Amino acid sequence: MKILLIIPAYNEEDNILTVCNIIKEYNKKTNQKLDYVVINDGSKDNTLKILQDNNLNCIDLIRNLGIGGAVQTGYKYAFENNYDIAIQFDGDGQHDINYVKKICEPILKKEADMVIGSRYIKDEKSKFQSTFMRRLGANIISFFIKICCTKKITDPTSGFRAVNKKIIELFSENYPKEYPEPESTVSLLVNGYNVKEVSVNMNERKRWGVFNKVLEDSRLYDKSCFINYCW
Repeated sequence: MKILLIIPAYNEEDNILTVCNIIKEYNKKTNQKLDYVVINDGSKDNTLKILQDNNLNCIDLIRNLGIGGAVQTGYKYAFENNYDIAIQFDGDGQHDINYVKKICEPILKKEADMVIGSRYIKDEKSKFQSTFMRRLGANIISFFIKICCTKKITDPTSGFRAVNKKIIELFSENYPKEYPEPESTVSLLVNGYNVKEVSVNMNERKRWGVFNKVLEDSRLYDKSCFINYCW
């Protein structure tokens, strides 16, 4: 069973080496073989230099494609290299490597085509809950997904998600660019694929400027506008 972690990275010089080292240590500790590929999305800082100096497996995009384009590049890599499962894994330290096994389990049991790591499953909520604006945006999106797809998704903006081989091929050919997490979830649901959530814990991003926090909060709130896609 070949498993790939897709790690999109934009200006992650403070975090990316730590994230890759955590994966390596996890493999040693568990005797597992999780492969990874870092997609350097046109970073303007020293992210690429750190990746190259430490011989970390990476793809360097010559310009910034945004999160959708970077992640799709990872899916293309997974498809071309015949991976069975691909997992989106943030380059900022938010995702906990110890939940990879849990997020893969429903796929291994043929119970799901995509599994989302959720911070908001009742009675099993992540200790880190993100900002009020992010939670508000996620709740709005969750509400409309429920209406459009008759499926409750508690954490539609979670980037911690695993997909099977069939979805790897699908996403390698077509993946949303603007609001990839909720749009890809809706696309799978309306086309009859099985999407499941499991509870995970997430960490607070290690180093993030105030400006970037405000920007991300406002962008997440704007994601609620994606509901036009559902109609």
